[in-house]
Amino acid sequence: MVDSGGGAGGHRREVRAVVFDLDGVLVDSFEVMREAFSIAYDEVVGVGEAPFAEYNRHLGRYFPDIMRIMGLPPALEEPFVRESYRLAPLVQVFPGIPELLGELRDRGLPLAVATGKAGERARALLDRLGLLGRFDVVIGSDEVARPKPAPDMVELAVSVLGARPEETVMLGDAVTDLHSARGAGVAAAAALWAGIDPAPLLREFPDFVLHSPAELLDLVVEPVAATP
Repeated sequence: MVDSGGGAGGHRREVRAVVFDLDGVLVDSFEVMREAFSIAYDEVVGVGEAPFAEYNRHLGRYFPDIMRIMGLPPALEEPFVRESYRLAPLVQVFPGIPELLGELRDRGLPLAVATGKAGERARALLDRLGLLGRFDVVIGSDEVARPKPAPDMVELAVSVLGARPEETVMLGDAVTDLHSARGAGVAAAAALWAGIDPAPLLREFPDFVLHSPAELLDLVVEPVAATP
């Protein structure tokens, strides 16, 4: 059962387009990110333990922005990306996601991904997992002027999908996702199935709180015919 998070759009139930975050929503990549960040930190900084807990607080943002916020060298990006590609076979799709995407497609909904990853890396990962063809567009943080928490990515996704913001929902597992959704005028849904601490998300009063992927279907009242 979908929970209303208390947001202003919590009364909306007829979703006609969906924008997904990638990590923590579609795929379980937490341990891969931890390993890639640790290797990159050791290679570039080489002093002390990699501050992954702090890095984790900024997930959803573009990697260079996280480095700037944390005061870490931009040079961490190259080994981080390299190791992320190397470890990509370890990334798993969350249970229920393939079925959800299939059902949404059957109902005629246009689907997008708006991710903190660079677009090329996001598309390569989704292609490896056999999910790329499920989406009309995959937008990376390097493909907009202002990545999350700015609304640019979600606004672009809504435009490409030909959707109306008031009939679109974005699923995210980070506060930056919710801010980006709200800025674009779409409903913000907190996705909690990755096992994250829900408190930061709930403090933002998301429009919807989803505990499993299938709960998204409760927001889609009837099958929506595809546009001719």
